[in-house]
Amino acid sequence: MNIRHLKYNEIDKLKWDRCISQSFNGIVFAYAWYLDIVSYQWEALVLDDYVAVMPLTFPGSYSLSTLKQPAYANQLGIFTSKLLDYKMVDAFLSLVAEKYRKVEICLNTFNKTQHSSFFVKKEFAYQLDLILPYKSLYLNFDAVTKEKIKYSKINKIQVEKHVNLKDFLLLKKNTDNEPLTFEHLNTLRRIIPFTISHNIGETFGAYDDKNQLVAVAYFIKSHQKAINLLSAVSEEGAKLYADVFIIDKYLKENAERNLTLCFAGPAHKNQAELIQGLGAKPVNYLRIKKKRWFNFLWPHK
Repeated sequence: MNIRHLKYNEIDKLKWDRCISQSFNGIVFAYAWYLDIVSYQWEALVLDDYVAVMPLTFPGSYSLSTLKQPAYANQLGIFTSKLLDYKMVDAFLSLVAEKYRKVEICLNTFNKTQHSSFFVKKEFAYQLDLILPYKSLYLNFDAVTKEKIKYSKINKIQVEKHVNLKDFLLLKKNTDNEPLTFEHLNTLRRIIPFTISHNIGETFGAYDDKNQLVAVAYFIKSHQKAINLLSAVSEEGAKLYADVFIIDKYLKENAERNLTLCFAGPAHKNQAELIQGLGAKPVNYLRIKKKRWFNFLWPHK
């Protein structure tokens, strides 16, 4: 296989994006414009004339010998429209192991490997096909989820689109378990407006009976997937199940479409219970970490 390592300024972004667009396992995170936002001066491994590609992402300009998964891009890895087997995946990963001292990245759900240079750990995300009518989707909700939706209605929760970005990020910042860094906020200030202006992103907000914003969610679409990339709920909103009500609203608007709703993982326990209550099914993807002599006890499954 003729796999080339390209520096940022050597990448043909038109050919790159064409490869991602045509890939059977393509995802919005792998487009050049998205990588430009989330990873400074990313590099790439490219098979032949962009038959298959793998983005190489760094933690910052200070460390180009380390590969790290960027925030707001939970799955990357190898993308192609051709046969993607263990042989191709391992050919790319062998070059990664050879060229980089430290590696901890996530592949996508179609990249399978047991490469000897890496620890391999399964992560889980969730997916829900929206091809069925809403009534059929609703039948697959568990009893607890149905009661939560009823409770939100009784308490007059209203869901609207086009949440003010400042209000969206303020709620996210004030309710996150891990405080958003300045860098993360700047990343979101670039991703959200760009995707909305190109009609592939949507924000939803839930308001209580006092017209206070109590929950938000952000969705981004590509490759027949709608990814729930961000969500946040205030303490009051959680009591009113406003976060569940937003997802229910999204399902009503997008049912009977050739679309899969994806919940970006890994999900924490409470989030996983909420998502599973809607009938979503788990899918796994791999987190890989390069083996080094001092970290052979890194926990993995």
